[in-house]
Amino acid sequence: MALRNIKLTIAYDGSEYHGWQIQPGCVTIQGVLTEALRDLLGPRARICGASRTDAGVSALGQVGLIQIDTPIPTENFAKAITDRLPESMAIVKAEDVPMGFDVIGDVNRKLYRYTIYCGPVRPVLDMRHCWHVAADLDIQAMSEAAGRLVGKKDFKSFAAAADHREDSVRTVFRCDVTEVPAEEGRWIYVDAEGSGFLYNMVRNIVGTLVEVGIGRWQPEKIPEILEARDRKAAGPIAPPNGLCLMWIKY
Repeated sequence: MALRNIKLTIAYDGSEYHGWQIQPGCVTIQGVLTEALRDLLGPRARICGASRTDAGVSALGQVGLIQIDTPIPTENFAKAITDRLPESMAIVKAEDVPMGFDVIGDVNRKLYRYTIYCGPVRPVLDMRHCWHVAADLDIQAMSEAAGRLVGKKDFKSFAAAADHREDSVRTVFRCDVTEVPAEEGRWIYVDAEGSGFLYNMVRNIVGTLVEVGIGRWQPEKIPEILEARDRKAAGPIAPPNGLCLMWIKY
């Protein structure tokens, strides 16, 4: 049979996995997916992902690409693969795409959401998917600071020190900070939508915005951080468990 390109939209709770990418001796999202695919399609099945999410990071809209030469109808793939996955993962959608489709290079934009719980008592049932900050964060100041990150800029200061890519210029289409009242506190969401992101960029942005939120820095410090092109100029990295890849658009 002729090869077919199948694009998978994948959701997973990343709290118990060592990130997306296959690593020796570690349980990863890609590794578990590969096992499920090989159980269904045979020993040569493999999957390529659009985003290498870190250990502890979750996703509702990760995208993966597989090539198959099986007569199984595309509309049956989501359930067939999900049935072979642990409860922490699911295939949301399976669809045919052209053979020239580049799951990484054809990305137009991504949306990440970071969740913070602001309140005196940690939300024990949600701790796997949020960062508990007991301080009373200034949302208006955080929002003002976030707005200064929008545009085509050099985000070297927000990249992990281990990210040695020479091109650190990225376009952030929006960076919004919103809040929803809770019984004993507030849920705070940082939504970062961009053309692409450097390694740990969103978590470093969130850590910096929290520094603004607790009053250590003013929003006007953001341009100074960007201009420094030095990871040490930005705030601490936020924990991975609050981060979720919401969607990827092509």
